[in-house]
Amino acid sequence: MQALDKKLIRDLWHLWGQVLAISLIVACGIAIFVAMSGTYQSLKLTQAAYYDQYRFAQVFAQLKRAPDSLIEQIRAIPGVAQVQTRIVMEVTLDIPGHREPATGRLVSIPETPRLMLNDLYLRQGRYIEPVQADEVLVSEAFAIANHLQLGDRLGAIINGRWQSLRIVGIALSPEYVYEIRPGDFFPDNQRFGVLWMGQKAVGAAFDMDGAFNDMALTLSPGANVSDVIFRLDRLLTPYGSFGAIQRKDQISHRFISDEITQLKAHAMILPAIFLGIGAFLLHIVLTRLISTQRDQIAILKAFGYSNWQIGSHFLKLVLVIVFVGTAIGTLTGLWLGSSLTRLYTEFYRFPLLQYEVQPGTAIVAILISAGSALLGAFAAVKRAISLPPAEAMRPEPPAQFRRTIMERLGLQRWLSPVGRIILRNLERKPIQSVLSIIGISLAVALLVVGHFSFDAMDYLMDVQFRIIQRDDVTILFNQPRSARARYDVSSLPGVLYAEPFRSVSARLRYDHRSRQIAILGLEPQGELRQLVDLNLNPVPLPPDGMLLTTKLAELLHVKPGDRLTVEVLEGDRPIRTVLVAGTIDELLGVSAYMDIHALNRLMQEGETISGAFLAVDARQLDELYPLLKRTPAVASVSLRQAMMQHMQETIARSQQIMNVTEVIFACVIAFGVIYNAARISLSERSRELATLRIIGFSQRQIAVVLLGEQAVLTVAAIPVGWALGYGLAALLTLAYNTELYRFPLIVTKASYLFSFSVIAIAALLSGLFINHQLKRLDLIVVLKTSE
Repeated sequence: MQALDKKLIRDLWHLWGQVLAISLIVACGIAIFVAMSGTYQSLKLTQAAYYDQYRFAQVFAQLKRAPDSLIEQIRAIPGVAQVQTRIVMEVTLDIPGHREPATGRLVSIPETPRLMLNDLYLRQGRYIEPVQADEVLVSEAFAIANHLQLGDRLGAIINGRWQSLRIVGIALSPEYVYEIRPGDFFPDNQRFGVLWMGQKAVGAAFDMDGAFNDMALTLSPGANVSDVIFRLDRLLTPYGSFGAIQRKDQISHRFISDEITQLKAHAMILPAIFLGIGAFLLHIVLTRLISTQRDQIAILKAFGYSNWQIGSHFLKLVLVIVFVGTAIGTLTGLWLGSSLTRLYTEFYRFPLLQYEVQPGTAIVAILISAGSALLGAFAAVKRAISLPPAEAMRPEPPAQFRRTIMERLGLQRWLSPVGRIILRNLERKPIQSVLSIIGISLAVALLVVGHFSFDAMDYLMDVQFRIIQRDDVTILFNQPRSARARYDVSSLPGVLYAEPFRSVSARLRYDHRSRQIAILGLEPQGELRQLVDLNLNPVPLPPDGMLLTTKLAELLHVKPGDRLTVEVLEGDRPIRTVLVAGTIDELLGVSAYMDIHALNRLMQEGETISGAFLAVDARQLDELYPLLKRTPAVASVSLRQAMMQHMQETIARSQQIMNVTEVIFACVIAFGVIYNAARISLSERSRELATLRIIGFSQRQIAVVLLGEQAVLTVAAIPVGWALGYGLAALLTLAYNTELYRFPLIVTKASYLFSFSVIAIAALLSGLFINHQLKRLDLIVVLKTSE
């Protein structure tokens, strides 16, 4: 073994605590990179393979009713490769053992298996048989949530008639990877599911023989999607088309694509923070090591060692730390990635979603960690090889003494001798102190951001379900009905108050921009559905005109006072011009609101309603639910309490792993930065501390001198970290500003208290380690050490 390698082993043994602390910080960055990158790649590749193998469509269209003879005209549209027509209907389900009604999406499929768009993967059971009109396949998420087995039966209201359906298979479809009811923002698999039934059986039940109301297309390579949709809409408009959409606007695809994009962003941002801190710590450790080994470097040069040999010796120290951190981080990342993947299988239904790390990911992780570490060590190593032997033989010049700011202000009399020593040392090394504060503050910021997601979601749910949505039950009719239906609803068992609404599917246009959306007409003095501003003050509905959510106005590039073109996609499909009366800030989805009477006038339809919000007596729910299950006019039922509970469960499961991981990693950063700063200070000041001990300072006093500095730095870093955390939270609100949801910038006192507590514990633990080393300080050996 070469002499320099022996020296490297001795240095590693002497610095084992600092080496381990830095390695763990590097490991945190590598773990997040491997976990996030691997999960991102696994999810993306699985999505692409599933879409390709099971022929996920590229264009979707819904309509009222069209004859099968129209299919040939659709195939003739330039760019259309394949056409799949079907019947899709919403039905009310009665699930055995559940008192609440559920909603099922009934999708027709061929009676005999054949290749089709949005093809099915049978997880269990068999395909339907042509002669059995009551057989259905159910979606896996729905079956698991309701504990449904093969052979179980479901009750359903199909076109006003009660029918019993028998489950013969459990299936998956690329169209419902993320299975969510239209209008919802989180899946409720217990109360919404997809059922596939034979084409002839569905057609006969809904009087749709020889007709369809839903279709999917794939396109030829190089086809112009916008042109195909334009021609398709023009062809389907006479048949009540609701407007064709591209794959990117299909709800399941949008959710999973947004998740993949966020994973990619996390895989880039978080590792950069950890690796940057690791590089900073390596720079400090190497700088200190080189300053204490000046005479050794001089002797090595005097014996003929070249600058390259000496520089590579110190770089080896860096690479050992990187190797240890990469090994720990890669193993941790593989475990974390597999845990994240298992979590995703609860929300996204693929035939197979397995966590796999590409070989390139590990190589990139090693290169990133090594690159950041070498970058942090470069300046220190350059300093080592630039020292001439004669200069290196001399000890470093002592620090210049100057009065502290407090002494200049005459406030030193308020400080003890120990306090003056602490302040003088901090002022003597301002750059090192600032860097230590920055390192600790980043750990604080990560803790604030980790808790911020809980704060934001709690606030979002509180506003959405306690201020905006105040109804207990929402019912949607299978078709628009006369306002007299309000009184029929009010007479249902347990209904205390019924508030009608009108929902109209329309396409909003402004210049070349457009969005397809449901305009919601509300009662102007409604109590069960309120519109509020950012300060949660009620916003009145204008007697004429439309209120848009701020996000929708942003997407359409409109402002109050502009006029929108409204293309209604139902009834006689009128085209109107409507004034944008104002905007409101909502956190979920994008919406357009009107006074229900103004919307009725816009539709020229008289007093018509689409459903009602209900306030109900909880004691009579057992009477209400069975009646709603068997009411043909009711297409779907939504329960506010059930939505709240499911959202809380969903958020808890989805955030548990990442938040626990962030807390652990933030603790590693805090401990690593505080411990390294204290350990370096101990190495630099061991002679000074030993001298103080000999001239009469107690063990406790010299511990206060050393650890007091770290306490001052930690206390100074906490408010800086709070500010950084708030800034990072603000950046996250921009990143999560999507059509589906927006995060409010809400950071509560609990988040600040949580971050303070964790950092305080980390500082206390590092202080205990350093204090233990102080007690073992050999005064005689230290005083013999040359400066």
